[in-house]
Amino acid sequence: MPLQNRVTPFGEIVAVPERGSFMGNRGRIHNEQRTLKTRHWDRKAWITCLLQFKGRHRQMMAPITYTELFFLDEATAFAAGHRPCGECRRSDARRFKDLWLEVNGALLQGKSGTMANMDAILHSERIGRDGTQHRWEARLSELPDGAMVLVDDPRSAFLLQQGYLYLWSPAGYVESKTVPSGRTVTVLTPPSVIRVLAAGYRPVVASVQGKR
Repeated sequence: MPLQNRVTPFGEIVAVPERGSFMGNRGRIHNEQRTLKTRHWDRKAWITCLLQFKGRHRQMMAPITYTELFFLDEATAFAAGHRPCGECRRSDARRFKDLWLEVNGALLQGKSGTMANMDAILHSERIGRDGTQHRWEARLSELPDGAMVLVDDPRSAFLLQQGYLYLWSPAGYVESKTVPSGRTVTVLTPPSVIRVLAAGYRPVVASVQGKR
């Protein structure tokens, strides 16, 4: 029986056999039975990590440690509200932070550009007061590659890549469709992250299984 530790673009954590290409965490959100607590975060720093780093080995959901989460790819992690880890992904984290401050600096309202202050803003963009995922509307033509959106079905997330929309699944992107660029879609990826992608950050994206 797989553990409940796989994150979807909706920010939900589900139990599926696939593990994905990135790990991450939101703090310690599991109990001694290795099941998740009611609230699926205990900090505002939601990070995305490498699967392997300096030969470290971890026991999944061990006592008194953070809960290991897994993502299909970085685009999925961004949609769920995570950002690059400053330890195992130092260069990516620096690139992300520099671009974030460049295009989102006004959101700090005079506060210093620390990761803690950035994480507080990201947290306000990813989660509402009722604990559900924040979503927003935009024209497809206004979005960069790497954005994750909803088109018709509220349970089907699509990745925007080179003018095509690819249907997300735990195993990968399984089919594609085209949508008029002027179409208004629901965006899962937080607004400040969308601006970082538009400024040139290229997320790691899983291979597409379906054909155009």
